Amino acid sequence: MSSSRLSPPAAIIRHAVLLTTAALMLIPFIWMISLSIKPPGEIFRASFSFWPSQFYGVENYTKALTEAPLPRYMGNGFLICAVILALQILICAPFAYALAKLRFPGRDLIFGMVLVGLLLPHQVLSLPLFILGYQLGILNTYAALVFPYIVSPFGIFLFRQFFKSIPDDVVHAARLDGLSELAIVWRVMVPMALPAVIAFSIFSVVSHWNDLFWPLIAVRDQNLMPPPLGIMAFKNEEAGNEYGPLMAAATLVVAPLIIAFLATQRWFVEGMTGGAVK
Repeated sequence: MSSSRLSPPAAIIRHAVLLTTAALMLIPFIWMISLSIKPPGEIFRASFSFWPSQFYGVENYTKALTEAPLPRYMGNGFLICAVILALQILICAPFAYALAKLRFPGRDLIFGMVLVGLLLPHQVLSLPLFILGYQLGILNTYAALVFPYIVSPFGIFLFRQFFKSIPDDVVHAARLDGLSELAIVWRVMVPMALPAVIAFSIFSVVSHWNDLFWPLIAVRDQNLMPPPLGIMAFKNEEAGNEYGPLMAAATLVVAPLIIAFLATQRWFVEGMTGGAVK
């Protein structure tokens, strides 16, 4: 028997820990869906039940789609995430290729600055970014929601690690075929690093689809609001929060992310582990 295989008790413990962790992570989402189909009177009932005694899903989801322009918010989210992702890949891939395959003075210093950028929370830069946006005159526009994210230290790091796992002979052969460095990036390296691109795409879309902090600062026009900021329209300090429609809106906002991840999980895992294997 292979020494790397776990004994039955160890395997049982490992699976129990994994199942418990998965359950703890899934319970909030299941509870969110449960609240989205309950009538107001059942949401704060003392007794605990996931399934409502009176199904109220049609009313809650109808309110979620009609009381606030949720489709507009979700359309804004798709547009903003798509533009950010396209610009990030356009900038990060050549940058990562240079750090992985080219030799030039200061390369290690630049890579160290990328690692520092990974450590800095984005909230730390919110004030200078706000001032810069004001000076550029782009606040309360789609550009204000996009420009702080077009350079991603995480994207540069992930692509660099994956590019380093590609043999140098591939790059040399491409140069012998007469390809320029940029052509090598887009015609050779990026197609070979497709799992890393998909993994980064999931991280990028999830991060910016769920972003509330920066949109709360950068935009005031309701027509520009992304989904997390838009669903705050269901908060009403005078009449009270409409938790049923709020949870229905949150479910509709989260659903595209879950579907996208389930559709691409194989490439996601490959992209996250491929750069670590030489």
